[in-house]
Amino acid sequence: MNIPSVTLKPGREKSLRRRHPWIFSGAIANVSGQIEPGETVCVLSAGGDFLALGSYSPFSQIRVRMWSFDAETEINASFFHERLRAAFEIRRSLLDDDTACCRLVNAESDGLPGLVVDRYADFVVCQFTAVGVEHWKKDIINSIKELIPCKGIYERSDGFDREKEGMQPSTGVLYGVEPPDYIEIAENGCKFLVDVRNGHKTGFYIDQRENRAYLAGHAAGADVLNCFAYTGGFGIYALKAGAANVLNIDASAGVLDIINRNAEINSLPVSKMENRQGDAFVILRQMHKEGRLFDIVVLDPPKFASSRDQLPSACRGYKDVNLQGFKLVKTGGLLVTFSCSSLMDQDLFSKIIADAALDAGREAQIIRRLGQSWDHPTLLSFPEGGYLKGLACRII
Repeated sequence: MNIPSVTLKPGREKSLRRRHPWIFSGAIANVSGQIEPGETVCVLSAGGDFLALGSYSPFSQIRVRMWSFDAETEINASFFHERLRAAFEIRRSLLDDDTACCRLVNAESDGLPGLVVDRYADFVVCQFTAVGVEHWKKDIINSIKELIPCKGIYERSDGFDREKEGMQPSTGVLYGVEPPDYIEIAENGCKFLVDVRNGHKTGFYIDQRENRAYLAGHAAGADVLNCFAYTGGFGIYALKAGAANVLNIDASAGVLDIINRNAEINSLPVSKMENRQGDAFVILRQMHKEGRLFDIVVLDPPKFASSRDQLPSACRGYKDVNLQGFKLVKTGGLLVTFSCSSLMDQDLFSKIIADAALDAGREAQIIRRLGQSWDHPTLLSFPEGGYLKGLACRII
């Protein structure tokens, strides 16, 4: 095999034999020659046995991200075309509606480490967060536009992960026309306006689709508090399902304006909706002092931990916000709470929520464990891909 090689230290091949797609810098004994960022390398055990083919990243702690565990695989344009075709085919049922949105590629869990591809109606939005997919960007874009007819492909590679790979942020049109200020999409009968150029992630929290539908099933006649509301996903679903009132809280005035527009395009009664700008931690405390209570409280905060050294403070943040949330739920009501921090595992999150309930003096039952929608699959050998954890807790 005439490609550069990376040899691991003795005993460090166990994760690859279990098909985990990452090798960290500390596991590497030596590399053969000068390897360019994103170049394909052959990963060998300390004894010289073939383990995998992957992309080399000289600046990242994740030094190699695996493409294949088959020595006969050729890493070329055809390889990426087939990986993309397979990922798109799995989501075929979500591609039938012209205004639908879905995740088309979920990075490592679809065999394409560092690549996220989302569809919003006639536009596709991509994130290239690793040097391997950056190296093959031209071929990947050519395959996307061949496999998914669209008006344009837009790049939103502006997150911190790209910096860790030694790359600068990159945004803009990769193919076709510039997306409009807002793309109108439909999801389970609800309409939303999505800003793919400036919005969170690629513009919308697609991963919460099934959880929004779950909430709607409990929302009829309910008073709903939707914290960290962003553009109002949970609130719009609740109103459409017949909620008595919805209070949305977010720190950004701009997204609260979009919530109003989302209510209008769904022909929902804005008189039943209140939007409040501010720090959710502060507002929750204020409402407790005022004696406010709700049938449903939704807590969907941003990622609190981007690195392991941030995990202790993240735990404190989740504990605090959930403690305040529990205080605002009526007996018989629901607290629906989430963590999107991949470093926060399910057991630890459940313990934090249990501790929050105890300190709030509330007794609660877990009636549903929630996670990311099915178009965000998690590879069994890559549990880190299951980043979204959620619990629906009934107060008893």
